Amino acid sequence: MAGRNRVRYSQEQKEAIVKRMMPPNNEAVAQISKEEGITEVTLYKWRKEARAAGVATPGNGQTSDKWSSQDKFLIVMETFAMNETELAEYCRKKGLYREQIEAWRTVCLQANGQVYDQSKQLKGSLKEEQKRAKQLEKELQKKEKALAEAAALLLLRKKAQAIWGDDEEE
Repeated sequence: MAGRNRVRYSQEQKEAIVKRMMPPNNEAVAQISKEEGITEVTLYKWRKEARAAGVATPGNGQTSDKWSSQDKFLIVMETFAMNETELAEYCRKKGLYREQIEAWRTVCLQANGQVYDQSKQLKGSLKEEQKRAKQLEKELQKKEKALAEAAALLLLRKKAQAIWGDDEEE
């Protein structure tokens, strides 16, 4: 990268900019980029790093109903051990409602249960289908046997007619 000037930002500057991307500000990356003169790529990288560090960073002007599952989960994790007062303060700072976080918490807590129930249901369906396939295979074997028997009888009848002649003509 010869010829390029690389600007170093302090951790505090990065955190302040990432904070602008988060609720309640939810400033768009393009807007921050224009105002601060920082490339969008850099801003997305900072947001990704913050998310990897466990910070919920939905950003980009999105309202809370459009946040990713990952961001909602991170908020549930951040608030899980908070008491009512701390939660109320957190919600005020982030521009969220306690009810939203409670709903997300419920979904998170039930997530594995739903997977288990779906898995159990799929196993039951699979067993039923296997049973049905076995039954259809038995029916097919019976029909193939009957068809082979009918073909053999037809062949014998033709041979008998060829040997003894046709009795029906008389």
